[in-house]
Amino acid sequence: MAVLDGKVALVTGGSRGIGAAIARRLAADGADVALTYATAADRAAKVVTEIEEHGRRGLAIAADAADPDAVRAAVERTVADLGRLDILVNNAGIYLTGPLADLTDADVDRTLAVHVRAPFVAAQAAAPHLPDGDGRIVTIGSDLAERAPWPGLTLYSASKSALVGLTKGLARELGPRGITANLVHPGSTDTEMNPADGPHAEQQRALIPLGRFGTGADVAAMVAHLAGPDGRYVTGASILVDGGFTA
Repeated sequence: MAVLDGKVALVTGGSRGIGAAIARRLAADGADVALTYATAADRAAKVVTEIEEHGRRGLAIAADAADPDAVRAAVERTVADLGRLDILVNNAGIYLTGPLADLTDADVDRTLAVHVRAPFVAAQAAAPHLPDGDGRIVTIGSDLAERAPWPGLTLYSASKSALVGLTKGLARELGPRGITANLVHPGSTDTEMNPADGPHAEQQRALIPLGRFGTGADVAAMVAHLAGPDGRYVTGASILVDGGFTA
């Protein structure tokens, strides 16, 4: 019996990169998995196929994380179509960076909408459905919340730092129901957004003690641990999966 048999998970931004790796891992561990996507319907469909190859149910939901109504609707659709919700993974993200003087109000609004408001709204919508004693919320942050090693990260780092407070608040508020809330901070991870052979890869590798990028599977393994029975006594934590970048 797989450790997540009978569970249902929702992974926001699950059509590619780290989100897709998390969706695949949770399915491999026995969960049925819903995932949201903003534009990549074909990629979302491919992840659903991979979930089904594990013998689990998969569901792709079109939902822009910047739209709070769409976020709430994705939670309700997951419960309606898959019957329940045990695990919420707030993964959807964007990477708007640049000099302070060049960032617009629209850049600020969208970044905070996706990185801060969406996880808050998703947790708020999911909480009534999560089972007492066994519910899980895992949010994906960034090691750039703790360290800004080069210019241009002010907005991005600020938005990811806000997730520390969100996670601690959720842990305190939902803890009496036995629901855990944790934050995973990936470091440089080999994805389409930040490829290990990209133009800035060597600059990043030079700051990583292990000397290499991580993989989506590395991050997914930590999420799976926190989502599973072995993570039942971890809550309010910020956990780095960054090869020592912030050491």
